[in-house]
Amino acid sequence: MITPTFKHYSELELNEFHDLIALRIEVFIIEQNCPYQELDGRDKDAIHLLIRSEDKIIATARLLKPGTVYPETAIGRVVSSPEHRDLKLGHLIMKSILDFLVNQQGVNTARLSAQSHLVHYYGKYGFVSTGKEYLEDGIPHTEMRCGDLSKHL
Repeated sequence: MITPTFKHYSELELNEFHDLIALRIEVFIIEQNCPYQELDGRDKDAIHLLIRSEDKIIATARLLKPGTVYPETAIGRVVSSPEHRDLKLGHLIMKSILDFLVNQQGVNTARLSAQSHLVHYYGKYGFVSTGKEYLEDGIPHTEMRCGDLSKHL
């Protein structure tokens, strides 16, 4: 059974944090061949989405407080396990995040930095480009914002 759970960093078990970092490194650093400092210090004050199948974390994302990166809540480090991509977990990730932000946190706006080839995907959830495009670690990115998350639940 696939289950999404949200936990603040302080609630994560040591093995959970290890496994979510291992997944991010597997995809962002190894698969995308992009050496960068994965541990940026922001995880310690983030809420983490963990999606599990059995006891294995197969997808994750993090939410950062307004003012940490953007004036709005920031969605980042959205990733799914290569072995489970056939499950289309990205949709479960985004639906879970929107529901959590709107219904649990009372948040209705968010911003993210999308790899540019995923702009259309995030557009399905109401995110539109802010016009800021840039290279991050050699990968084209587009800053995107959604001003009414509740419309896209």
